[in-house]
Amino acid sequence: MKKIRPIALHLPQYHPFPENDEWWGKGFTEWTNVTKAKPLFDNHYQPHLPADLGFYDLRLEEARMAQELLAKEYGIYGFCYYHYWFNGKRLMNEPVDRKLKNPKEDLPFMLCWANENWTRRWDGNDHEVLIEQKYSVKDDEDHIDFLLPIMKDPRYIKVNNKPIIVIYKPNILPNVQETIKCWREKAKATGLELYICHMGFSYQKDWDQLVDGFDAVIDFEPFGIRRKSVFKEIQERSRKPEKGIIDKIKGRLGKKITENTYNSVPYQWMGGNLTPQKDFHCKIFPSVVPGWDNTSRRGKNPTLVLENSTPQYFEDWLSKIKSDFTPYSEEENFIFINAWNEWAEGNHLEPDQKFGRKYLEVVKKLFLNQ
Repeated sequence: MKKIRPIALHLPQYHPFPENDEWWGKGFTEWTNVTKAKPLFDNHYQPHLPADLGFYDLRLEEARMAQELLAKEYGIYGFCYYHYWFNGKRLMNEPVDRKLKNPKEDLPFMLCWANENWTRRWDGNDHEVLIEQKYSVKDDEDHIDFLLPIMKDPRYIKVNNKPIIVIYKPNILPNVQETIKCWREKAKATGLELYICHMGFSYQKDWDQLVDGFDAVIDFEPFGIRRKSVFKEIQERSRKPEKGIIDKIKGRLGKKITENTYNSVPYQWMGGNLTPQKDFHCKIFPSVVPGWDNTSRRGKNPTLVLENSTPQYFEDWLSKIKSDFTPYSEEENFIFINAWNEWAEGNHLEPDQKFGRKYLEVVKKLFLNQ
């Protein structure tokens, strides 16, 4: 059996920067939202608070090194950092920039271009746009010229010497085929071939297909393409709040309670009814989430709450996708975990005060000594 490389998505936030100071207040970081989260119903796990690594600042070498050492100890092969590029303007770039200058930070990595608008809601769809993505041929050229030196870093993750670059949402680029054609040609001129992936979402058009011109699709859980949409499941369940807590919620929210007020589904549902890898006619890298709940960011209107996540349910799901996944080659062997540190989405492998290192222990059990 070919070895599998677990990749954890990584949010390089958790440090002050001027734009956050301007938009949210001096000194704002993701921790600001995380610590303010409140439970919305009985047994709702909020807030999620860090344990072993504490409320770190990713400008510090010590904090980044602690993350890498923990990842290595528990079998994570590398990080996939979100990369924020807006026509040459970058956000949340300090952690990666400092890693690039520090050979001691030797955990392998790749980049995922988070190519949405930057908005008040962090979902790319809100009308209040803080920084807009403006696509152009010139920007495609400038962008890949910026990325190529990073891709030549010896720590950068490759497939058969081809650096991997991920585009988060290819469907919102005006001509994504022209973008990746430009990238491939510019890379080839410097002696590189690229391995280009995109994330796959069940709510996209043609969600079960690879976008033309890409090498592979990465299933993006909990909105992935291997089952029906999680939002369709919410609609079909029409689950009412448990008797006895309706009045509590009414009093807290001051509004009429409707079915599925919190867009919630049981976590254990996520690992069931997955379309097998063999049924896809393209290369698809599977993924799994340790949880999801963006109450921290969206207050009383979270996008989705996965209820009752536990390390055992996580192990069941991760074991299923590992057993189903046959690597496409010796180096096309990735399983993605979303995420390493998305604390404001209730979605993190990093230890918290409720479960400690138990989610990491699952990863170690399944992958460290393959």
